Amino acid sequence: MTYDGRRARGDATRRRAARCAADIATTHGLDSISVGGLASATGLSKSGILTVFGTREAIQVAAVAEARRVYVDTVIAPVWGAAPGRDRLAALLDAWVDYQRAGVFPGGCFVAATSAEYGHRDGPVAAAVRALKREWLELLEGELRAAGVADPAEGAFRIDAYLVAANTRRQLFGDDTALATARRLALAVVGSG
Repeated sequence: MTYDGRRARGDATRRRAARCAADIATTHGLDSISVGGLASATGLSKSGILTVFGTREAIQVAAVAEARRVYVDTVIAPVWGAAPGRDRLAALLDAWVDYQRAGVFPGGCFVAATSAEYGHRDGPVAAAVRALKREWLELLEGELRAAGVADPAEGAFRIDAYLVAANTRRQLFGDDTALATARRLALAVVGSG
């Protein structure tokens, strides 16, 4: 097998640009991503970015995919060994709070930051944002179902609302206490179900 350095460089460019685009999306929105801005932020060339992505829309979709990868690696995968239901939900909430406190993304939770921006749109970027949000809600519903909550969809709605509100307060006011409040209220959904 022959090693293709161009492919390796292209993969590295793709990863670096997608991660930077995801960071930008949390502070300025997915719509603010431009090839020139991304080139300036990463030190990559515009032509190199366009070679691996082709279009601005492809960069935006890649940003969502990268944010999903980071979210899975940071919030979901570490807790998968916990018992399904209340234990795993508590671990997910702890991991989400840690993800926020660690400043994994400069603008807080990627899902919260991009959901409202693309809520009223169609197209590949909106579809990727919706799929990411849907996947999170379905994960919450599954854990609530395993915990015996009577209405897992409503419970997931409430938990998501608490987390989005905490993200907003933290971003607007630097209020870290909102994270603990959201975690407590979210975990209480299991007790009230």
